[in-house]
Amino acid sequence: MIKDMIFYTVGGLGLFLFGMKLMSDGLRAAAGRKLRSILESMTKKPMVAFLIGAAVTAIVQSSSATSVMVIGFVNAGLLTLKQAICVIIGTNVGTTATAWLVSISGIGALNITAYALPAVGLGFLMSMSGRSRKMRNLGQILLGFGLLFVGIGFMKDAFEPLERSPWVHELFVTLGHQPILAILAGTVVTMLIQSSSAAIAIVQLLAIGGAFGSDWNVALNIAIPFVLGSNIGTTITAQLAAIQGNVSARRAAWAHTVFNVAGVAMGYPLVHWGWFGMFVVAICPWPLGPATIAMSIAVAHTLFKLADAAIWLPLAGVLERVVVRLVRERPGDAVMRPIMLEKHLLDTPEIALEQTKREIVRMAKTAKRALRASINGIVENDVRALSVVREIEDFVDSFQLEITSYLSALSSRHLSDEVSIELPVLLHTVNDLERIGDHAVNIVEIAERKIDQKFMFSESALAEAERLKREVEQMFDYIIAALQDSDVEQAKAALTNEKNLNRMQIEFRRSHVDRMRDGLCTPESGLIFIDLVDNVEKIGDHLTNIAQAVIGGLQWEGVKPRMKGLTGSGEDESVALN
Repeated sequence: MIKDMIFYTVGGLGLFLFGMKLMSDGLRAAAGRKLRSILESMTKKPMVAFLIGAAVTAIVQSSSATSVMVIGFVNAGLLTLKQAICVIIGTNVGTTATAWLVSISGIGALNITAYALPAVGLGFLMSMSGRSRKMRNLGQILLGFGLLFVGIGFMKDAFEPLERSPWVHELFVTLGHQPILAILAGTVVTMLIQSSSAAIAIVQLLAIGGAFGSDWNVALNIAIPFVLGSNIGTTITAQLAAIQGNVSARRAAWAHTVFNVAGVAMGYPLVHWGWFGMFVVAICPWPLGPATIAMSIAVAHTLFKLADAAIWLPLAGVLERVVVRLVRERPGDAVMRPIMLEKHLLDTPEIALEQTKREIVRMAKTAKRALRASINGIVENDVRALSVVREIEDFVDSFQLEITSYLSALSSRHLSDEVSIELPVLLHTVNDLERIGDHAVNIVEIAERKIDQKFMFSESALAEAERLKREVEQMFDYIIAALQDSDVEQAKAALTNEKNLNRMQIEFRRSHVDRMRDGLCTPESGLIFIDLVDNVEKIGDHLTNIAQAVIGGLQWEGVKPRMKGLTGSGEDESVALN
C-alpha cells in the first residue's frame, strides 16, 4: 500500500506540474505578446498594475511565471520597482485560481476529473495535427488542462488510504497544534517542488482524503498553516530568477519575499488562536465535509491573499523604500542605468541636453563593455564572458528607452534653435549605440555555435582577432572621448580606425581563404571567424556615424530646427551628416 501511495503521489504530482506547465506555455504562446504588452503598458496606476498581475496569473496558472516575467521587465527597465511591486501583489491573488480548480475537481456534476482523459486525447490530437499555430496552442492548453486533472485524480487516489491511518491523523493533528511547524513544512515542500499551486493542491487533496481527521473544523485549522507556508516557499523562484539581474530586479524579488513573509507574520496570530479558521467557516455557505473541505481551503487561501493585498497595495511606496534599504547597490550597479535624466530640468532645455549627453557617454561605455566581453568570449571560449554580454545589452536597451523618452519629452518644450537641431542627432547616436549592443549579441550567438560544435580558430586567426579587437576598442575610446568633450580631433581619429577596420575586413577574408586552401582551418570555423569580422566592421560603421555627428557639431546639414513632435524617426533620418 505504501509503495502504491508513493508511486501515485509522485506520478500524480509530476502529471499535475507537467500539465500546469503545458497549459501555461500554451496560454503564453497563444497570448504571450498581448500579455507582455499589457504588463509593459498598463501598469502606470497601482490598482491597474494589481489587477493586471492578478488577471495574468489567473490566466497562465502560475504566480512564479508571472513574477519571473515581471522581474525580467524590471531588469530591462520596462517597469519601475513600484510598478513591479503592485503587479507582484496582484500575482499573489491570481494564484488562488488553481486552488479553486482543485476544489471543484470532484464535486457532483462538476466532476472535471471524469473528463480529463478525453481532454488529454483531444488536446494531443489538436496540438499535433492542428493546421494553424492557434489551433496547436489551443490543443496544448487542453492537453495541459487534462493532464493537470489526471494528476489530481492520481494524488486523490494516493491519499484516500490515509483516512484509515491513525498515525497519519496523529501526525497532522500534532502539526495543527504547532502552526509554526506546519508553516515550515509548507515552506519546505513548496521550495522543493517550486510551485505553491501544487503544494496547496496536495494540502487540499490530503484534506479530502481524510488525512487531517474526520473533524472538518479541525482539518481546516490544520490545513491553513500549510497554506501560509506555501506562500513563503513560492518566493524562492523569484529569488532564483533575480540572481543574475540588476539591483532593481533583485529588489523586486525581495519585495515579493518581504510581502509574503510579512503577510504570514501578520496573519499568524489569527491562525494560532483559530480565529481565522472560525471566520472562514462563518462565511462559507456550505457545511464542512469531505466534498467541501477543499473549497473551504480555497476560500481561506483567497481571503488571506486579498487581506494581504488590501494592506500592502496602499503601502507599495513603503515596501519599495524597505527593499531599497534592504538590497544595496553593488559596485557597478549605478553604471547600468541612467541616473542623470532629471525631469525637473526639462524646463531648462540647455541643462537637460547636457545631462543627456553625459548619459549617452555612460551608455557608450556600457556598450563598449558588451563589445569587449563578446570578443573575449569568442576568442577564449569564455562562457562566463558571453553570459555577461546579454545582461549588459539589456542595460543598453534600458539606456536607449529612457534617453529616448527623455529627449522626446524635451522636444515638446520651447527650444532654442541650437537645442532643437541637436536633438534628432543625439537620438540617432543613441540608436547607433543600441545597435552596437545588438551586434555584440550576434557575436555571442556565433561564439556559442563555435563552442557547442568545438570549432577552433587557427593561430593566425587568433592573431587577426586580437588586431581587430585592439582597433575597434581604440575607435570606441576615441568616440567616448569625442562625446565627452565634444572633441572633433578625437572623432576624426576614430575615422582612421574605421578605414583600418574596412581594410582588415578585406585582408582577413583573403587570409581566411588562404588558410582554408592550406588546410589550416575548417570551412565551418572560417565562416564563424568571418561572421566575427563582419559584425565588428558593422560596429565600426555605427561608431563612424557618431564620429561624423560630433565632427558636424551634432547638426545635420540642411536640417531646419524642429520645435515639437520629435519621435526619433521620420523624414530626417535620411539626411546626410556633415
